[in-house]
Amino acid sequence: MVREAAVVHSSGYHCDLGTHVFPMEKFGLLRQRLVDAGDVAVDAFLEPGPASREDLLRVHSAEYLDDLEQLRWTLRTMNAELPLTADIVRAYRLAAGGTTLAAREALTRGCGVNLGGGFHHAYPDHAEGFCYLNDIAVAIRTLQHEGRVRRAAVVDCDVHQGNGTARAFRGDDKVFTFSLHQQRNYPTPKEPGDLDVGLDDGTGDAEYLERLEQALVRVWESAPELVIYQAGADTYREDQLGGLALTIEGLAARDLMVLEGCARRGVPVAVTLGGGYARRLDDTVQIHLATCRQAFALARDEKPRS
Repeated sequence: MVREAAVVHSSGYHCDLGTHVFPMEKFGLLRQRLVDAGDVAVDAFLEPGPASREDLLRVHSAEYLDDLEQLRWTLRTMNAELPLTADIVRAYRLAAGGTTLAAREALTRGCGVNLGGGFHHAYPDHAEGFCYLNDIAVAIRTLQHEGRVRRAAVVDCDVHQGNGTARAFRGDDKVFTFSLHQQRNYPTPKEPGDLDVGLDDGTGDAEYLERLEQALVRVWESAPELVIYQAGADTYREDQLGGLALTIEGLAARDLMVLEGCARRGVPVAVTLGGGYARRLDDTVQIHLATCRQAFALARDEKPRS
């Protein structure tokens, strides 16, 4: 029987940010590309609901959630570098629900992909860096609460360090947080996680993949029952907010290393898209598309489509 990765998406992921570098339209474009290419049937997408307040409280403070719900511009919300509207808050709640759904499905299917999410800069008590709610942390805490997993790991390959996620799990030996990122980039200072590998400006494919391979040994040693893979597209050499030099081929090799490592060990993996701000929007969508195809192929034990 062919195993299919779960694919999660909501049209509500798209919200109006005004003139902003974050390409919210990439979520819908990726979904359409998957349908047009025959990768995913129209009726195969799973629709998430917004994360409940109860689930959000497993990570975020009540005071901060009150600010978001009441659209209050405070010291807790203002560092998001985003507008604060009801549609935007709902989009972030949907992303948290989507990553939780993808992770839950991964436990039975082996792999789940959220066509969104990866808002790893959101702290338990405040927003940062385009991130209002930390869907990665919410998903892990929710599945732990449900008794589905005890130990989890975050493999964060966004160009920016996952500071909010590191803070959310500080001191928790049941969640291993690993971030591979450009050192001289946002955020400053970094929030120490269990394993942080900061790369020099201009690091290319060969060194990146070597450092990733070395670091993943530590991830596997943590014995996770679930991995959430933050597959940021912003390590691409043409990214506007990044300073690394990965090629399209290097990004594909990165995805294969992480996803195949999970599959080989029988560790369920949930994928979030994270950042991606290429000068050409189509490049960002193409990178995300390749990540999805890699995940689908490994779930089916096939070679990915080019």
